Amino acid sequence: MSLRLLTETLAGTKAAGRAALVSYLPAGFPTVDGGIAALRATLDAGADIVEVGLPHSDPVLDGPVIQTADDRALRGGVRIADVLRTVRDVHAATGKPVLVMSYWNPVSRYGAERFARELADAGGSGCVLPDLPVAESAPWRRHAEEHDLATVFVVAPSSTDRQLADTAAAGTGFVYASALMGVTGKRTSVDEAAAVLTRRLRAVTELPVCVGMGVADGEQAAEVAGFADGVIVGSALVETLLATDDEAMGRAGLERLTTQLAAGVRTRTA
Repeated sequence: MSLRLLTETLAGTKAAGRAALVSYLPAGFPTVDGGIAALRATLDAGADIVEVGLPHSDPVLDGPVIQTADDRALRGGVRIADVLRTVRDVHAATGKPVLVMSYWNPVSRYGAERFARELADAGGSGCVLPDLPVAESAPWRRHAEEHDLATVFVVAPSSTDRQLADTAAAGTGFVYASALMGVTGKRTSVDEAAAVLTRRLRAVTELPVCVGMGVADGEQAAEVAGFADGVIVGSALVETLLATDDEAMGRAGLERLTTQLAAGVRTRTA
């Protein structure tokens, strides 16, 4: 059911003539319960899918905003059990697809089969693994398939056509297309590379293509929704929570921004 829920959600938004809105926040930030409430707020305000970040001490893909949130979560004592509780509570409350985004090392150290089994038990739909090489991913993919979880790989504009084809063939659920080179963070405009990369992916796969990294507002969401199947937003949402120590005010800010982003994916510009 978990991978199917993700697949059906993306098919549903496509049938509705729009892209999906995918929100990202790390677990344990600002607290474990506060993070659960924040993720639920984005879904209630119009996000279709959420990614729960697994805070890591060496987040090579993440820019300073997400690194700051990860650091606060780690200093607060967040553990993988808390990440899985976040997945369980958010999915149980909303019924929507919940993925974990993690670097490979924490999953490997925890035990890939154990992580896959517990993520599926929590109602998770899959895992985004940005630093797991496709050539080394067979053991994880076997566990993910056994537990009906999506394995989402990340591709960048620098990927060759052969790499895009191999990565897409190994993945399930969707392909995460990085809109730019470098680390996560808000940008003032959408890089043309994102549209080019999406076109290249469409030539080699039938999987939905979701574009992330850099989207900050409804206008940019509408622009990306004009060529992608999903728009992934992380840093802008995290920054909204970082702007205040008042959790209720932070959630109110999240709701306003998510509402704007959700309107953007529904009024996409070609």
